[in-house]
Amino acid sequence: VETKEVIRTMVEGLGQVLTPELLARARDLNMTLHQVLTLASVIEKETGSEGERELISAVFHNRLRRRIPLQSDPTVIYGLASFDGNLRKRDLAVPSPYNTYRVTGLPPGPIANPGAGSIRAALYPIPTTYLYFVSRNDGTHAFSSTLAEHNRAVDKYQRRPVRRLS
Repeated sequence: VETKEVIRTMVEGLGQVLTPELLARARDLNMTLHQVLTLASVIEKETGSEGERELISAVFHNRLRRRIPLQSDPTVIYGLASFDGNLRKRDLAVPSPYNTYRVTGLPPGPIANPGAGSIRAALYPIPTTYLYFVSRNDGTHAFSSTLAEHNRAVDKYQRRPVRRLS
């Protein structure tokens, strides 16, 4: 398969997804198509859980509105020269326009080819006060409205103590 064929297929698929309703919704949100696709691509990479996309979208919309960095690991990974499967603290400091720990706002462009569900989620976030989420390591996320709640969730799901064998 040639590159031109892949691109043509992607553009045709996008044309089928972007209905007049979705384009009107983007205008209502004051979002360009580029911004919608960029946000949708981040949502696509953040979760494989169909039911969480609108919540992930809501967190990002809330952060963007408040000018809080998105702090999205997939954007950092996209901007790295190489990635071995483990995101490290030092990676979060790498200067890159895609490093949303260092840069406020959306990355400069999409980091993946978003599916229809992620595009729709980018345009229809669930109304919520959530500002944070953390992986539960089972394909789902724990959502929080405050940093204190988020830190407790991080402790629970990411900083579990090592079990010692006796």
